[in-house]
Amino acid sequence: MGFRIVKLPDIGEGVAEAEVSAWHVKVGDVVREDQPLADVMTDKATVEIPSPVSGTVAALGAEAGQMLAVGAELVRLEIEDGDAAPAAAPEAGVAVTPEIAKAQDAAAGQPTAALVPAADGLEPGSYTNL
Repeated sequence: MGFRIVKLPDIGEGVAEAEVSAWHVKVGDVVREDQPLADVMTDKATVEIPSPVSGTVAALGAEAGQMLAVGAELVRLEIEDGDAAPAAAPEAGVAVTPEIAKAQDAAAGQPTAALVPAADGLEPGSYTNL
């Protein structure tokens, strides 16, 4: 068993925080991928946050009515080890150096991804994650 932390996403440009307006789950609930976890509200919109994976709710990052910063832990899910999140893929056209890949993998708790020369028109000598 492992854990997957679901962070409050950047809901809109310039939004630094959001209020957890309602929870759709509680600690101990079993959730499936894409099941709604919570509603969060900013000054611009109210958004339903879905679960990225199936698992069991281990912890909630705030009470309903509390504010959370973008990037803060919203929910902690206990998951099967095989369901752990893969390292984030780089944006199209963005070169990822070996140093950046190692830092990203370390931050995500993932082993370092294999690096190969980019074959998508990036500068010679640039690398991308596979």
